[in-house]
Amino acid sequence: MATDVVVVLSGDPAPGSDRPASISTRGGGAAANVAAHLARLGMSVELAGCVGDDPSGAGLVAELAAAGVRPALRTVPGIPTGTIVSLVEHDGQRSMLADRGANLELVAGDVTLPPPGGHLYVSGYTLLDPRPRVAGLRAIQDAAAAGCTISVDPASTGPLARYGVDRWLADTAAATLLLPNADEARLLTGCRDAEEAARALAARYPVVIVKLGPDGALWASGDVLVHRPARPTTVVDTTGAGDAFAAGLLSAWLRSPDVDPAAALDAGLAQAADVVRRPGAR
Repeated sequence: MATDVVVVLSGDPAPGSDRPASISTRGGGAAANVAAHLARLGMSVELAGCVGDDPSGAGLVAELAAAGVRPALRTVPGIPTGTIVSLVEHDGQRSMLADRGANLELVAGDVTLPPPGGHLYVSGYTLLDPRPRVAGLRAIQDAAAAGCTISVDPASTGPLARYGVDRWLADTAAATLLLPNADEARLLTGCRDAEEAARALAARYPVVIVKLGPDGALWASGDVLVHRPARPTTVVDTTGAGDAFAAGLLSAWLRSPDVDPAAALDAGLAQAADVVRRPGAR
């Protein structure tokens, strides 16, 4: 859970001076974004995590509940709710400044196991810091033992590289579905080509979805490789596009695990195209 401060920049860079910007504040956090989109798509979803004992945390919990998500969020005294500053350039590309705050306080007891036959979505950020990592690993292990399906998004190349590729692949070996972007897929495999990386990862995981940004997305499972183009859209802000894509794809896949790969990819790409038309992740 996090508060997103979205700064849409205009004009040329002006080091040491002022630059015009449009600034808005809204709910964010990768797993929270996926949960909110899934709920909007009619899925039953519970979000586990932590917030700070502050007005920001209370507001985020209320916002998610209003969106149809069941919040299972522990309030951590003395720790602020996470905050993400997203700096968005004129072409919609963004860089992010992260203060994860209470998110780093997650412990195993904070995560409720999905019911048998349910699904666990794990944001890779949970595994990339030593404090919440134990909770993330326990959730994956328990969900796998209970026969649940599991999806994992690697989250970000920088912390992933620092964490260690082999370690991360071992941690997520029980995942049913992996959701990297192209850079993450290349990092995880050492392959230069996104299709080659998708095929290599599909040798480890039952289903691999590689997000290609403006080039659409790939589905790899066994010997199957499917590409779908992105939906035509006006790009204002790419913040949360991957989370929206994940929710759209998961909603199709969870409703019908035998769904046509092209249809599942299209469902995700439709959600991503909708999100990037406006500032903010949801």
